[in-house]
Amino acid sequence: MSTTQQGGPILMVQGTGSSVGKSLLVTALCRIYSRRGLKVAPFKAQNMALNAHVTLDGLEMGRAQAVQAQAAGIEPQVRMNPVLLKPEGNRRSQVIVMGRSQGTLDAQAYQAHKNQLKPLIAQCLAELRASHDLVLIEGAGSPAEINLRADDIVNMHVALLARAPVLLAADIDRGGVFAALVGTLELLAPAERQRVAGFVINKFRGDLALLQPGLDFLQQRTGLPVLGVVPHLGRLHLPEEDSAGLELRGSNARAPRQHLEVAVLRYPRLANFDDLGPLEHEAEVTVRYVTQPHELHGADLVVLPGSKATLADLAWLRQQGFAEVLTHRAQAGLPILGICGGCQMLGEHIADLQQVESPHTEAWGLGLLPLTTHFFAEKRTRQVEAQVLHPNFLTPAENTATPLKGYWLHAGQTRLSPGALAPLAIRQVAGQPQPAGPSDANTQMTDGALSANGAVVGTMLHGLLENDSVRQGLLAHLRRLRALPHPQHARPVPNPAQVFDQLADAVEQALNMTQLDRIIGLEHP
Repeated sequence: MSTTQQGGPILMVQGTGSSVGKSLLVTALCRIYSRRGLKVAPFKAQNMALNAHVTLDGLEMGRAQAVQAQAAGIEPQVRMNPVLLKPEGNRRSQVIVMGRSQGTLDAQAYQAHKNQLKPLIAQCLAELRASHDLVLIEGAGSPAEINLRADDIVNMHVALLARAPVLLAADIDRGGVFAALVGTLELLAPAERQRVAGFVINKFRGDLALLQPGLDFLQQRTGLPVLGVVPHLGRLHLPEEDSAGLELRGSNARAPRQHLEVAVLRYPRLANFDDLGPLEHEAEVTVRYVTQPHELHGADLVVLPGSKATLADLAWLRQQGFAEVLTHRAQAGLPILGICGGCQMLGEHIADLQQVESPHTEAWGLGLLPLTTHFFAEKRTRQVEAQVLHPNFLTPAENTATPLKGYWLHAGQTRLSPGALAPLAIRQVAGQPQPAGPSDANTQMTDGALSANGAVVGTMLHGLLENDSVRQGLLAHLRRLRALPHPQHARPVPNPAQVFDQLADAVEQALNMTQLDRIIGLEHP
């Protein structure tokens, strides 16, 4: 396959709004074109999300672009997402530039700062185009937000900068799909409208023949082709980009009696909730996201996930009445798991004297784990390999010899109290071996904490549940507590390659790929 466009072929996917399927489309296209033998890279100038990925070199980027890179068969790198915004509430966000935090800005200050980021965005895109056969760009939200057009750095600014053809995607499952597409096109400036090369309709259910009159009208009205109608694909085994996806998952439904039930505290500043994604795809497991203490009743496992503002979410947890319920649960020996910020909340004390995360400077934790936390401005972002040090319900004894992969993504330091037990020993950090020794040796690096009765486990590692051995060991333990049998019709959770191929197959079948190749500037030999 050869290309005719000088500077490297490029395509941008924009949408009529948020959550219309832009990320999935780019993920599918990354897989489709990489399967043809092209070296493909994703790109999104600015992402706003609390689900983040840590690269091999310890830098932070949006989860969506990391997944897209994996679909393309390449290692994620921060050039694919040079700017990441992590909302902190009160119209403030932490600004991550090229994988490193630049501090927190309010909305007005960030708008004034955007122009300074344009050269960096142009440079990252140019470097990706120079080193790849095809770059697939994702927009954000809608390009037709009139009030945001002057300060745009992620939608039509990028399309005009790169002279990229744009596919405009819309979600028919929401209704009003034709009005959304035509209205978006009408609100674009003439030069922007000229970049739009066609439409894609996402999440269609039903008989395509009944939709055809609308497709014909759309093409007659705009003069642009509909490249395809992608069917509703249901829940795929892919991480969500942000917590907006929780609203669509029926996450508050009670579990059938034969199911294990996992209750996840949904604090206001929930972060990296994709840690729980692997459990959601297991047979006869129901994961619920809860905001009221009574919703913990009957749960086999309660999880305190990560938080973007640990002290603020700890205060919310107390205000809602969770503290007393969690204490009673721990005393009764019922499993509680804390991950990152959740682990810190379960500890004895948290100090944030530099006000890294919030105006609060310190607070007592729930006192269910023997550890203390001190926040510092510098983030700890590293890929990590660990090994079971003291078996527990999350990492039982049968896993002691298995290397476990995860990543750190937190500010400050969480220290275990003297004499207390840690569940994990750290064996590698960013690929560098760490000292090993007896379980009581002070020379080895450990992670997390265990309560005296073993009912509460905390870890600072994200991504542990992506390890099959951890997930299966945890579920087996919970089923033993309930005397539940192993699911008879359990199917193995597909690996990422299978999921990417499943998505790519569906999208490739739905789209007019010959027409799309022509739009991009790809020629078949």
